[in-house]
Amino acid sequence: MHRILALLLASLLVGGMSAQPASAQTLAAARGTALDAVLDDASAMMPLRTVLVARDGALIAERGYRGASTTRPANIKSASKTVMSALVGIAIERGLLDGADQPVAPLLADRLPADPDPRLARVTIGHLLSMQAGLQSTSGRGYGRWVGQRDWVRDALAQPFVDTPGGGMIYSTGSTHLLSAVLAKVGGKPVRTLAREWLGPQAGFAIASWDTDPQGLHFGGNQMAMTPRSLLAFGELYRNHGRAASGAQLVPASWIAQSWVVRTHSVYTGDGYGYGWFARRVGGHDVRYAWGHGGQMLYIVPSLNLTVAMTSDETTVAGSGHLAQLNALLGRIIESQAV
Repeated sequence: MHRILALLLASLLVGGMSAQPASAQTLAAARGTALDAVLDDASAMMPLRTVLVARDGALIAERGYRGASTTRPANIKSASKTVMSALVGIAIERGLLDGADQPVAPLLADRLPADPDPRLARVTIGHLLSMQAGLQSTSGRGYGRWVGQRDWVRDALAQPFVDTPGGGMIYSTGSTHLLSAVLAKVGGKPVRTLAREWLGPQAGFAIASWDTDPQGLHFGGNQMAMTPRSLLAFGELYRNHGRAASGAQLVPASWIAQSWVVRTHSVYTGDGYGYGWFARRVGGHDVRYAWGHGGQMLYIVPSLNLTVAMTSDETTVAGSGHLAQLNALLGRIIESQAV
């Protein structure tokens, strides 16, 4: 913090503005100097691969570490759950889905267990988005067994209930994979095709590759690759209330507002969670963020019109402290821009 303030003061003094209000140009230069220092220091974070920072829609910093490139696709892991949330919101806007309160079971009637638990009828689109379905998790220790099944959708629907629908947060990629099945059914096309048609108009956004399940359904909530620049472009879409750089409204602004409402909390971090987005305070500002295994991050700081994308070595072990380091790095980026 002190180093950043010192750099800002030095930049203002060099610009000869110490005795009068700083011009916008001088202030931007001072912020840029401070941000460069922060990103120089970030090179010491060994798992970190790329950092991109945009403010007011303009890219103001871009770094690659240890040979990484911001134009080379990276597996964003569970940060893809935020992309799934956007697609659901667009499907609702287009009338393909009734809304977040729509029950899931009728939409996937042909994949239900032979004798379904009655509680399955109460699980809604919103419950899947906010990880409140109540079904046993298919992530973590249950992930390997789940992806080893012949039909991931059937298996996710057949998981036992460990909480009531709408209860506590149970992080499960099976929940967002069910959303992929729903989107493919109501959209009548592969989900990657829907993403290309619905989100492709955002300049810079593209999905480079996306794994599928044994039935050919795109993996809802994991194994999606895009360049860090593409991840930033997706974040910019949300930062700009769903409007593309061209001005076209791609994601309903009302859906973004719904997605950012905290509906439950992570048992691991305590952070809030909405429809595919986590929420926390960083550097005195409200932040919404997407989080993928290993440290694939997309941060939105609405009060500063700031969007930050970070990618990391995807083999980084969960619980290693890297997430806390990334959040702290965001805090330093915010400090450099909030003066």
